[in-house]
Amino acid sequence: MTERRREVRRAIFPAAGLGTRFLPVTKAQPKEMLPLVDKPTIQYGVEEAIASGLEQVIMVIGGGKRAVVDHFDRSREIELYLEQRDKRDLLEILAGVDRLSDQLDILYVQQKDPLGLGHAVWTARRLVEGEPCAVLLADDVILGGPPCLRQLMDVYARTGATVLAVRRVPADQVSRYGVIDPGPSQGRLHEVRDLVEKPQPGRAPSDLAILGRYVLTPEVFRALDRTEPGAGSEIQLTDGIRGALETGRVVALEFEGDYYDTGTIPGYLKANLAMALKRPDLREEMLGVIREFMEAPEPLRESATGPV
Repeated sequence: MTERRREVRRAIFPAAGLGTRFLPVTKAQPKEMLPLVDKPTIQYGVEEAIASGLEQVIMVIGGGKRAVVDHFDRSREIELYLEQRDKRDLLEILAGVDRLSDQLDILYVQQKDPLGLGHAVWTARRLVEGEPCAVLLADDVILGGPPCLRQLMDVYARTGATVLAVRRVPADQVSRYGVIDPGPSQGRLHEVRDLVEKPQPGRAPSDLAILGRYVLTPEVFRALDRTEPGAGSEIQLTDGIRGALETGRVVALEFEGDYYDTGTIPGYLKANLAMALKRPDLREEMLGVIREFMEAPEPLRESATGPV
């Protein structure tokens, strides 16, 4: 039984946010479906869950998120259209998406009110069944091997602790994140003494920011049961993890991999450019576009970036 409790089999994907930073496009389009080159951001997360060996993904969605459900379902209409036109290459792309749901189960649960990340995670508690589970935020795209979730799961297997993915960030950006107060460290692994959600400038306990990957023990869900609204009048996952420190251990891993923050417009645009430049079929054309833009006369650059 002990070994069974130490196995991480599921990941929660909070995907119920309103995406207000990206209005007006997110008025009718879920933020998680915005493309990175030619795949929606949430698909990168599902691919990471599969590569990490998970069996099940729990999508926490809200109203207006039907596009997320439809993306991971088959589209007979599009398949028939492509078959009639012998578009074999495009059919294979669709088949690749369909194979994702063959490799793990995708379940959906509704968060009826946007009450924060902690509340979204807590909403999936009954499907977790008292086991440890991973949490993956689709805004944070992390590429490279081994997968970031797998790195955290390996730490959990050794320690039995709640595990947070962290990375050092510049001092002027610390206030955008949850930040850990680190205790003793062993290389890239740090004991966590406390956590602070979006600390005021100059008051952060470290530069180690919590990014969008977690492995949570059942203690965190029990703490979320009694967590009151915090920053932004929302139930913060950071506060739930802090509550779990009273009875359990929390550690943080400086993960390896290429990290892209798609939760802001500048970060999203940077991620698209960086990933396009890594694609052999796009790199040269994109470099040409960049050179063309940089060599353009100054008035042309201003008109290209100014209001329409």
